[in-house]
Amino acid sequence: MKHGEKRISHSIDVDTPSVARMYDWLLGGIENYASDRVACQDLLKIAPSTQVLARNNREFLRRVVRVLVKDYGIRQFLDHGSGLPTQDNVHQIAQRNAPGCRVVYVDNDPIVLAHGRTTLEENDQTAIINEDMRDTAAIFDSEPVKRLIDLKEPMAALFVSVLHCLRDTDDDQDPAALIRRVAERLPAGSYMVICQLVSDDAEVRDGVTRLMEVATGGTWGRVREQREVRAYFGDMEILDPGLVDVIDWRPDTPPPPPEKRALDWVEWGGVARL
Repeated sequence: MKHGEKRISHSIDVDTPSVARMYDWLLGGIENYASDRVACQDLLKIAPSTQVLARNNREFLRRVVRVLVKDYGIRQFLDHGSGLPTQDNVHQIAQRNAPGCRVVYVDNDPIVLAHGRTTLEENDQTAIINEDMRDTAAIFDSEPVKRLIDLKEPMAALFVSVLHCLRDTDDDQDPAALIRRVAERLPAGSYMVICQLVSDDAEVRDGVTRLMEVATGGTWGRVREQREVRAYFGDMEILDPGLVDVIDWRPDTPPPPPEKRALDWVEWGGVARL
């Protein structure tokens, strides 16, 4: 597999928790360090449903990709902030349903890049590039995107459980500005997938945000409210069932009743057509 132009940094800070490695631990993975596990335990004290949310989010990703391939004919995906390779990555889900699907992953975490490139070495329809997901121009101008993504054909841009890692700013680094910028680059008939952590409880929002800000050395954004995520979609056409707790997005089995749902925070979002 051909890779992007940037070399991978082999400097991995094992003492500072990584969001990607924390997510890996929450999913039962082994690509994490003691610092990540300690941060996860601290997080679980504030929001006990965190591990369940991570698993619900992964199931949402599986359903979204499958539905976009089978029901909407999408054959190319750009996965922003993809994280560590785990069970059923986007290319595995997509190619299982349509072998010709092409996927480009975007991440700049050294351990994600190292493991991702090893995992994808034998799959010439898939690539991972070393870019900050906010650098839209560099991503769309990269060799892997030019090689694998046909910008005349519809595609899906994925922002699955990553926007809460980005700070609010007054410039083009703001999450809302990022979504608008990517939407402008997508061909007509493309799809935007967005979900992120939200809470109605200000104590949970502030507590998790403070913990993650300190634990990750400042590489964190904010737990937000539903209205803020809704604003990211602008005037896009949101697919049924709308913007929801991700366990309610076209579930394969009946979702849990209200009394068995997380009360502290949820992954909230959906899918829209441009």
